[in-house]
Amino acid sequence: MEPNLARYIWNHTSRQQLWILVIVALSMIPYYLAFDLPKQIVNGPIQGDGFTKAGDTQLFMHLTLNIPFWGNVELFPGLPLERLPSLMALSLTFLMLVIINGLFKFYINTYKGRLGERLLRRIRFELIDRILRFPPNYFKRIKAGEIASMVKDEVEPLGGFTADAFVQPALLGGQALTALIFIFMQHFWLGFVAFAMAIVQVGIIPRMRRRLIELGRERQISARQLAGRVTEIVDGIGTVHAFDTSNFERADIASRLGYIFRIRYDIYQWKFMVKFLNNFLAQVTPFLFYVIGGYLTIVGKLDVGQLVAVINAYKELPGPLKELIDWDLARQDVQVKYEQVVEQFEADQLLSAEIQALEPSSAGAMNHPLSTNNLMVEDDNGARILEHVSVKISPGETVAIIGTAASGADALAEALGRITRPTGGKVSAGEDDIFMLPEAITGRRISYAAPDAYLFFGSLKDNLLYGLKHAPTATVSYKGAAADKRRWDILEAKRSGNADFDLNSNWIDISATRAQNMDGLFEAMREVLEVVDLSEDVLQLALHSTIDVNSDPTLAAHIVQLRRRLREELDRRNLNSLVIPFEEDRYNTEAMVGENLFFGMMSSDSAIQAIAKTAYFRNMMDESGLGEALFRMGMAIAENTVELFKDLPLDHPFFERLTYMTPEEIPAYQQRLQRLTGHSMRTVGEEDRIALIRLSFFYVEPRHRFGLLDEALMNKIIEVRHQFHDNLPNALRGYIERYDPNAYLSSGNLIENIIFGKINHRFSDAAKQLREIGSSLMRAQPGLYQALLALGLEYNIGAAGRRLSHSQRLKLSFARALIRKSDYYIFNRPLSGLDHHLQERIVDASLAFLAKDGDTPAVVWVLSNTPLAKHFERVIAFNDRTVAEDGSYETIVENGSVYKQLIA
Repeated sequence: MEPNLARYIWNHTSRQQLWILVIVALSMIPYYLAFDLPKQIVNGPIQGDGFTKAGDTQLFMHLTLNIPFWGNVELFPGLPLERLPSLMALSLTFLMLVIINGLFKFYINTYKGRLGERLLRRIRFELIDRILRFPPNYFKRIKAGEIASMVKDEVEPLGGFTADAFVQPALLGGQALTALIFIFMQHFWLGFVAFAMAIVQVGIIPRMRRRLIELGRERQISARQLAGRVTEIVDGIGTVHAFDTSNFERADIASRLGYIFRIRYDIYQWKFMVKFLNNFLAQVTPFLFYVIGGYLTIVGKLDVGQLVAVINAYKELPGPLKELIDWDLARQDVQVKYEQVVEQFEADQLLSAEIQALEPSSAGAMNHPLSTNNLMVEDDNGARILEHVSVKISPGETVAIIGTAASGADALAEALGRITRPTGGKVSAGEDDIFMLPEAITGRRISYAAPDAYLFFGSLKDNLLYGLKHAPTATVSYKGAAADKRRWDILEAKRSGNADFDLNSNWIDISATRAQNMDGLFEAMREVLEVVDLSEDVLQLALHSTIDVNSDPTLAAHIVQLRRRLREELDRRNLNSLVIPFEEDRYNTEAMVGENLFFGMMSSDSAIQAIAKTAYFRNMMDESGLGEALFRMGMAIAENTVELFKDLPLDHPFFERLTYMTPEEIPAYQQRLQRLTGHSMRTVGEEDRIALIRLSFFYVEPRHRFGLLDEALMNKIIEVRHQFHDNLPNALRGYIERYDPNAYLSSGNLIENIIFGKINHRFSDAAKQLREIGSSLMRAQPGLYQALLALGLEYNIGAAGRRLSHSQRLKLSFARALIRKSDYYIFNRPLSGLDHHLQERIVDASLAFLAKDGDTPAVVWVLSNTPLAKHFERVIAFNDRTVAEDGSYETIVENGSVYKQLIA
């Protein structure tokens, strides 16, 4: 990158800078005229100069031009006006000049702003472009938080300065010079005083501000390091909790914040001291004007109009001078920041831009062998991790690589996958150096998967198809306002040096999959998910999701139909006791009291409390007598809970079974019991009444077993249930979605809608049986399984896939490589950490999947489970950073020593 910021700005904005400089020069004409008009108004119409008697006139707008060797040329003869009309005309002219000057400022500032934003966009894009071209090992030495902070925050001032780099000194210098020239023209010595004070300000203040630049640099570096440290804490939060180092992290952050505080405090002290001196110097000059100018006016060497004009002109001088000094400070500050950015974004072996050039067409097949010749790889410390390795992988071969973590097997896979650059030797595709080939070839014809592969924030589907997004394959057709906006976006992108690709285009390269068209893409995804044993996980994600019935009525109808089929299947298998369904005239013993009473799903967590506070609910509880019964139940629940849990520590595992009360609430309920013992519901306050009745809503007899629910009370709850819904006010209907066996419950997730009841916990394997039966029914129902799988694929996996389990992340990153149709598949222990039996099943299914339909890609698989080598034609054994054995599986087993050591 260009190390000098001013040169960088000029290289990319010279034409725009020249144009705005011309505008600035033109703006000086009305700016100067606005200084001269007050003098004409004061000396002319106001003091009467030229209007000695009634009826006298003066020429208004008499314009002449003095041309050397030619003389005066009259441009406009002027209009003769009397005193009052002359005052009005000159005043209106002054107002017009104010408007013109304002319009010039508006245009200049708007143009500057757009210019600055364009260059800021250019810088950020260029930095991101360089990040994308960094060699992979460079990322091991930098912190993502620091790099992100530089792109987001540290280059922000560069955009603002870009607009001012050349325009601001020209504009401010021109304004200051115009004011000084005008003052000199009125009186030489007043001009000299103004000029001398300006020199003092411009000479002293910038020197004092150099200390601020040094402090600002320290603050920027420390703030960037803080951002990197915070990122480390976020990424390593599990480790922090596991090793009880949260207070150490607090100490580290407090120390860093203290250091930043000291720097910022020094900045404030120094900045306000400089500001005080600057303001003092700015106010000394008016003092001198009043003294000297007043004296000259008194002795008759300066008229009042000139003095007023001088003072008025000087008012315009400190502003430009101060801003010019600020501009110089900003220039030095942004130059320092720019140098830091350039230094941080300079990397050895930066990938050439041509290697990542956009290539819409699919790359041809890589029919040449993939080979290494005397390959050597070193880690960041210079230690050799691979030595003198020469191997050749032919097209269509299946090769297993075995060895310990330090044997060098992983390093070979990384070199073949272009993840690690060799320090010696060569990795070749035929005769070509693989690191010199465009990514449009290697990034499509070679697929690489490893356990540390990164998953991006977004849906599971986005991550699964991420490896297919090479270039836009079909453009979007825009019309009307959308087309205008797209044209504007393209134009601005080009002016800012950005890529003008349309993110809304179709980026999925169907030719890189086994699908024939976009309609077959879903089937390709489903097949890959089956291969990596992830389809059931995706299905479960879908079943625990909610849908909008209005936007997806077909799926809702399928779910209601599946609900009926599940009930029929349970009846057929004589397993209907596994689920206790919601029935209008029956109490569901596995459901909470509140669920039975309201007989519906609540729209929010606070819905029950909102209903309990209404007069309608209170009256019904009083009239039916159920309120007193629920109040007594709440009292009994509180007594039993306090008795059982009051002496237990807050982290006791028994609290995991306490679903209706938090451990922190137990002391409050203990005090409430002491206060309310012996009272009835009618004699207690509303807050206590609601708290205890609400407590009863969460009671489930088979789970809590306090013996508080008998047949009579259950029948009473059913009776009040009917009364509650028969006269339910419209204002409360939005809180409850009543159970209806023929309707989809939009407040519940899919699994709750399918079961439409409560699992009977008397059967320990009820959930497992229901899952197996439901899964078979889903697959048998046309269209439902595909719809559920599509819904699960839209699940947001969170930052780095953290909403998925470790095994799900491994499967997804492996599936992302598997769905691509490539010539070489490099798998670097992609399933490490999974169960060995599951690994074997996935390896066997993957090899069969890749070889079907006559495809013969080469597979190079670094195994974390050595016996799986039996599935491969060839086995390469690594030991002590080099190839120890190379041959068929049978040969390695019979004659090799590495295999025996690994399985021992």
